Amino acid sequence: MKGVNILLTLSVLGLATFIASAYDPGPLQDFCVAIDDPNKALFVNGKFCKDPKYAKAEDFFFSGLNIAGDTTHKVGSNVTNVNVDKIPGLNTLGVSLVRIDFAPYGENPPHTHPRATEILVVVEGQLSVGFVTSNGQDGNRLFTKVLNKGDVFVFPIGLIHFQFNPGKVPAVAFAGLGSQNPGTITIANAVFGSNPAINPEILAKAFQLDQKIVEELQKKFWVAN
Repeated sequence: MKGVNILLTLSVLGLATFIASAYDPGPLQDFCVAIDDPNKALFVNGKFCKDPKYAKAEDFFFSGLNIAGDTTHKVGSNVTNVNVDKIPGLNTLGVSLVRIDFAPYGENPPHTHPRATEILVVVEGQLSVGFVTSNGQDGNRLFTKVLNKGDVFVFPIGLIHFQFNPGKVPAVAFAGLGSQNPGTITIANAVFGSNPAINPEILAKAFQLDQKIVEELQKKFWVAN
């Protein structure tokens, strides 16, 4: 009987190993179109690798997160990204960083990161933050919290989330993201500011709005903070 249990355990472990090895890795860009010509190809992470013997300390370095971003626009926030485009050495390492500056009553509008979980810490001021769950699993439940200096909050991968400064003074936060290129989809920008524009009839029905209101929203300049 003991031998049977050992055999069963080994079989389960073998199956788990097969499943793990067969699982596709998460994409590090919005899409990757298959191509037969290697001269026109890119690696799936969108970057070629430097020969290690030519790597230098500057490939792993970025300076400037002490500088506040410009928040003098409609949404009143500014995101300074430190991703693989800023630090080439982040390529394949699965991590990046952002600084987010908020004017009084400024917000980082509802958005999602398709490739990363985010962990945020407030270093100055106060923020009201939250995320909304998916349709089926939890019925679009809102998880929200008011954060003060030193507080930390996690936004699960792919879920719509936001940050808002309810105070009369500026706020600053830093966030780590679990991808070298997490991607950002700001909901209002994507829906009403897409290029080309989504048929306003579709949006009017989806948002239960008059079509003229949708058309007015599509004419607005949507800020990329």
